[in-house]
Amino acid sequence: MNRNRRRLITAAGLAPVAAALPGMAWAQPLFESILMFVPAAPGGGWDGTARAVEQACKAAGLVGSFQFENVGGAAGMVGLPRFVSQRKGQGNAMMVGGSVMVGGGIANKSPVTIKDVVPLARLTEEAGVIVVPANSPYKSWNDLAAAFKADPRAVSVAGGSSGGTDHQLLGMILKTLGKDPRQGAYVAFAGGGPANAAIIGGQVSAGISGYSEFAEQIQAGRMRALAVSGSKRIPGVDVPTLQELGVDVATANWRALFGAPGISAQQRAALIELLTRMHDTPAWKQLLEQRKWTDTFLAGDAFAEFLAKDIAATETVMKDLGLA
Repeated sequence: MNRNRRRLITAAGLAPVAAALPGMAWAQPLFESILMFVPAAPGGGWDGTARAVEQACKAAGLVGSFQFENVGGAAGMVGLPRFVSQRKGQGNAMMVGGSVMVGGGIANKSPVTIKDVVPLARLTEEAGVIVVPANSPYKSWNDLAAAFKADPRAVSVAGGSSGGTDHQLLGMILKTLGKDPRQGAYVAFAGGGPANAAIIGGQVSAGISGYSEFAEQIQAGRMRALAVSGSKRIPGVDVPTLQELGVDVATANWRALFGAPGISAQQRAALIELLTRMHDTPAWKQLLEQRKWTDTFLAGDAFAEFLAKDIAATETVMKDLGLA
């Protein structure tokens, strides 16, 4: 018996054994490798989303390996042009982004915007949370709201990049409280890590971000959560919504994946299939539950239509902030 035939018989004999082993990925992955571009510093919401995609895809054997590139700054507007120019036509490249990037493009008057990449799929939606340091004089939402009403310029609020979702939420809150959104003392950070440090250290009066970015600090007692921005409470989180507290604001931060410009229809379809199959895996469902992310999966043309409407709505809020 020749050596090649012996190998075939051995492999055939191992196949039933491999099939019987739980969690063993025997099938060929859809992609040997994926380049995941994160236009933000490590430690924030986009980076966390990208790492979660890697975890779910590798657990299901959908992708062989991931390569990450982080380029932070200006609500993604520093990294986005690099992705557009350097990854054009690359069918295995994906960029994580979201509602923050829509506002960032408007605020920075960027010649390259989210319109220049290929919408693949919206993955999640996450309510924002308004927090204060553990030793803050603001013990409740009413205390913080009173301070906003007295003088918004005296209440510094940390969040993501200027013009992003966190900044927009502050503007909507101030407008609903009868104040000029432009008077908000917003302090922008390029990543979740620096924002966390500023809040815990008392360098700012309050902070706004997606709940998952502050969850560890809240649970450890280093931050106090006063309100969440969704239309409903976050499951398992005993923090009231702004609407419950009499502030008629309800908004959430969506996150999604985009392909590089210039990819073919077939390449786009392959990436959408990858994300659709990932979405159906037990690993992804477990990650959604652990991180308190709301599953709002929307792929392909349906996501592209949603994106166009979101851009138009964001332009209105940005005008209120004096950023458009």
